[in-house]
Amino acid sequence: MSADLDLIKDQTIQVVTELLQVANLSPGQILVVGCSTSEVLGSKIGSAGSTDVAQAILGSLRQVCTQDGIHLAVQCCEHLNRALVMETKAAQAYHLNEVMVVPVPKAGGALGAQAMGDFEQPVVVEAIQAHAGLDIGNTLIGMHLKAVAVPVRLAQKNIGQALVIAARTRPKLIGGSRAVYE
Repeated sequence: MSADLDLIKDQTIQVVTELLQVANLSPGQILVVGCSTSEVLGSKIGSAGSTDVAQAILGSLRQVCTQDGIHLAVQCCEHLNRALVMETKAAQAYHLNEVMVVPVPKAGGALGAQAMGDFEQPVVVEAIQAHAGLDIGNTLIGMHLKAVAVPVRLAQKNIGQALVIAARTRPKLIGGSRAVYE
């Protein structure tokens, strides 16, 4: 299947820009992204991964995250237990444990493999607690969000043919009737 890579880039920039604004992330916080390039192309998840689509999406994600000082964590596919590729400095800042694996398109997914090749000092970690998340194509990123995830309705609901689901997080509310939250 062919893809309009310029449209995919534009849609990705629109989606991630809106999410970062709504989530009100601060520099140094983490955005987790899971993506099925197969779904972006209109195919079943895991069936038609595309390096070209991964390059387009990752480039757009990095562009926006870099300008806002946000750490990007790219979730791999189920074959790597949804481990994440991120920059070493981000993993160190959050005291995350590195695991030994090299994501490739058929075991890690096209976006995870692309991140491994494109990041300056990539490392793979097993789990994180991100401040916001973007799920492109039903990749199930929820396990990598902080405990209280809040759905975010975005104006752009698709990247290519893939459904986009977004979330921000907030601290847990604790206490009882006497507690003050704001």
